[in-house]
Amino acid sequence: MTLQYRIEGSDLQYVEMVLQPGESAVGEPGAMMFADSGVSVDTRMGDGSHAGFGERLASGFKRSLTGESFFTSIFTNTSQRPLRVAFAAPSPGKIIAVDLESVGGTLICQKGAFLGGTRGIKLSLAFKKRLRAGFFGGEGFIMQKLTGSGTVFLHASGTLARLELRAGEELKVDTGCLAALQTSVNYDVKYVGSLKTSVLGGEGLFLASLKGPGSVWLQSLPIQRLRAVIIGMQTQSRGLGARLWYFLIVIVIVVATIMGKRP
Repeated sequence: MTLQYRIEGSDLQYVEMVLQPGESAVGEPGAMMFADSGVSVDTRMGDGSHAGFGERLASGFKRSLTGESFFTSIFTNTSQRPLRVAFAAPSPGKIIAVDLESVGGTLICQKGAFLGGTRGIKLSLAFKKRLRAGFFGGEGFIMQKLTGSGTVFLHASGTLARLELRAGEELKVDTGCLAALQTSVNYDVKYVGSLKTSVLGGEGLFLASLKGPGSVWLQSLPIQRLRAVIIGMQTQSRGLGARLWYFLIVIVIVVATIMGKRP
């Protein structure tokens, strides 16, 4: 059964899914925007599967390592008619829907990208194959690996672009801009090649190297870059405030001194 959905909004998006009678969807705890009254909500460890306690416990730990919650929220249509449930993005950016079957049943994405999808999709760890990629790849050793046959909804910061790489085609990407990729794409991290370019050009010491064939999804504004800009603005604001207070104190002292010298 094909999942019915629509993605609304421009920068602060949400996805609305239509669940048929008895159909379930999974989402990150706290991501729900609204649900019709006939939709029941349950919370379970791990990815919401019917596995045993030990497997669900291990799944919960894996989820927490990939930037997701230890638990999964399950939304089930308990009525006899189609009902809606909607998930909202946690930050400004874009939501995309990916049919896992269309990408070979497995998708690798950045930590915290999974927003929701059809029940039965498994989320696990995807370790970088090389030590260098793990240390300098922007997201560390661990990325998310989504497997299954349903539809997943991913969220990334800024605008998302899907690029198709031909066999042998290579692409250099800022390590923080890589949102997702097919398992057929070879991912490595390479040195920029010039210390001057790294320091003065603002691109860092390393760039991600992607080699096709396969699809890659790139985000235009990594959350780390946005966070750095906000922190920088706050620091400048605090610095300006401190200088204003300093000048104000100096003026008060000068005025007090002049007033004190008057006969």
